[in-house]
Amino acid sequence: MTKSKTTPNKQDKQPTTADIPPQTQKTKPGRETKMTPRPEYQAPDYRPADKLKGKVALITGGDSGIGRAVALLYAREGADVAIVYLNEHEDAKKTEKLVKDEGRRCLLLAGDVADEAFCQEAVERTVKELGGLNILVNNAAEQHPQEKLEDITSKQWERTFATNIHAYFYMARAALPHLKWGDAIINTTSVTAFRGSPHLVDYSATKGAITVFTRSLGAQLAKRGTGIRVNGVAPGPIWTPLIPSTFDAEKVDEFGADTPLGRPGQPEECAPAYVFLASEADSSYIVGQIIHPNGGEIVNA
Repeated sequence: MTKSKTTPNKQDKQPTTADIPPQTQKTKPGRETKMTPRPEYQAPDYRPADKLKGKVALITGGDSGIGRAVALLYAREGADVAIVYLNEHEDAKKTEKLVKDEGRRCLLLAGDVADEAFCQEAVERTVKELGGLNILVNNAAEQHPQEKLEDITSKQWERTFATNIHAYFYMARAALPHLKWGDAIINTTSVTAFRGSPHLVDYSATKGAITVFTRSLGAQLAKRGTGIRVNGVAPGPIWTPLIPSTFDAEKVDEFGADTPLGRPGQPEECAPAYVFLASEADSSYIVGQIIHPNGGEIVNA
């Protein structure tokens, strides 16, 4: 196996599917500290340019995976960061340290984004303790693979929608009164929104909803003249704790092999898209659009 990178040093190549051994985690959500190899989030070749200097960002699912990588790059770009997570305290503390090591403030907010009251509280605490809110990143998600539609219970269906799309609405509605001209909402959708996934029917359905929510809200806020941009990112197979905590060992072993690049992506390969969409200097004329870091899959949407 190629040695995984656990320090900021650049490794020779990104891990291939062959570098990821079969593994599962019983704990849900998954824990980044228990993954082999660890996801790559340091982005050692990234060069910050104060694109988000003085901004405040709120990131759901910010403790690990894509959320952690985004939090780190936002901090490098000068933003203070609030991180919402469920109960992954060890991962969250690691991300807090990464943000603080960049000289920025970090607020940890533990709770369930499926709870409307918690979403409102998370926004209010961010504004109060960090002095405002400029960037909302809706990123938290859950998935529960099932091979047959009949095996998806009503409870699972409702829970997946509650976390993956209801929460995006709750967070956006709570954040909107605090956002102003030049600020941004960024939603994490998925490649599955564009081509489906036979074993992730409910998850894919929520990601399709997120895509249309992004386009619709972006258009609405543009027509209202708010100056608030709404866009999304649709990652392909990315090596995050969601994968070993929801797929069986065989699927983990093959994860990402069917992409044109033949490997899963890393969180650090997605995070610059979130910086681009958060930066008014870079994306002031981009509204209701989706960026596709997916290893080369053409989705034509």
